[in-house]
Amino acid sequence: MPAVTPAEIEDVFRAEHGRAVASLVRVFGDIDVAEDAVQEAFAAAVQRWPAAGLPPSPAGWIITTARRKAIDRLRREASRADKHAQAALLHARDEPDEEEGAVRDDRLRLIFTCCHPALAAPAQVALTLRLLGGLSTAEIARAFLVPEATMAQRLVRAKGKIRAARIPYRVPQDADLPDRLAGVLGVLYLIFTEGHTASGGDRLVRDDLCAEAIRLARVLAALMPDEPEVLGLLALMLLGESRRAARTTPDGELVLLADQDRAAWDHDLIAEGHAIVRRCLRRDQPGPYQIQAAIQAVHADAARAADTDWRQIVALYDQLLAIAPTPVVALNRAVAVAEVDGPAPALALVDALDLGELGLFHAVRADLLRRLGRDADAVAAYEAALALTGNAAERRFLAGRRDAL
Repeated sequence: MPAVTPAEIEDVFRAEHGRAVASLVRVFGDIDVAEDAVQEAFAAAVQRWPAAGLPPSPAGWIITTARRKAIDRLRREASRADKHAQAALLHARDEPDEEEGAVRDDRLRLIFTCCHPALAAPAQVALTLRLLGGLSTAEIARAFLVPEATMAQRLVRAKGKIRAARIPYRVPQDADLPDRLAGVLGVLYLIFTEGHTASGGDRLVRDDLCAEAIRLARVLAALMPDEPEVLGLLALMLLGESRRAARTTPDGELVLLADQDRAAWDHDLIAEGHAIVRRCLRRDQPGPYQIQAAIQAVHADAARAADTDWRQIVALYDQLLAIAPTPVVALNRAVAVAEVDGPAPALALVDALDLGELGLFHAVRADLLRRLGRDADAVAAYEAALALTGNAAERRFLAGRRDAL
């Protein structure tokens, strides 16, 4: 039987962590119990699989093992008159055979639980990334630009709030769904964003997170087909995913959009994304995700990088900035302005932004300085970007640009 490597176990963890946690939350009605049991199951896999080999259904093995470990732990605690453990055991015994409610998907149900209005928006996103994405606290902290200790406290408080407020593990009734929609969309967007460009690790892309975000977005679009922002987010994901094969070399090195082999783009995904964008345009109810999808559609329209309609992209960013005036949107708009008006006006826009804690800010600034021939300043900016970048593929790219100067 072939040996199972740590990398293979890590792949299973990244692919199945969210499904396992969501499944056990439904069984036990408790997030901490579910998360701890899944962690114990993966710890057991690390001990057993290298010698025993990969089981026929790794996901099934993890869920079954985690459930057994949770029940054993809860029985021990319940014997000490722990009412919390007794309640979790009772919930497991009373588990219904059929799921009820508007959504029959454990992972999407868990997202709606995490996006309860009682939780602050940043806590909603962070908790979902932790539970469904399987991201470490350090990875989530980097995504939020906060210290790891701060993020750890935020996660503990969020889970405590769910328990104290007795927030149920279920999707709200249809009439209440729109009130949770903004949080759910934000969570799915950040899961996809982390997959599209991982905040840490050796690989630029985390395929598992991208696939899971798209799958959940499709489920949500089927659930709420009349919500244009749901469709806009799905289109944005599809158009972003369409370029995955061309974003890195066979060796895993980063390839800029302008240098990508557009023949390697997935044109079926592009066609689907374009169709959804056109559907959104007919509704004429623009929102941030729809506008971002339209920007990606313009990129996808260009057969060559030189054919990109940058003026239209700037106009779309103007519209996006009007309804979502964030510094990151302004930074992305400046990148487009550089293609229309040149690097000098774009650099002035970038230097006016307060984004010093964001690696992308320094990377954009470094590129503009390089194009202006200000090599010493560009080197310093590349150094600043490297200090704030955790992804190895991005670091190699930035270091290469710096060394070339």
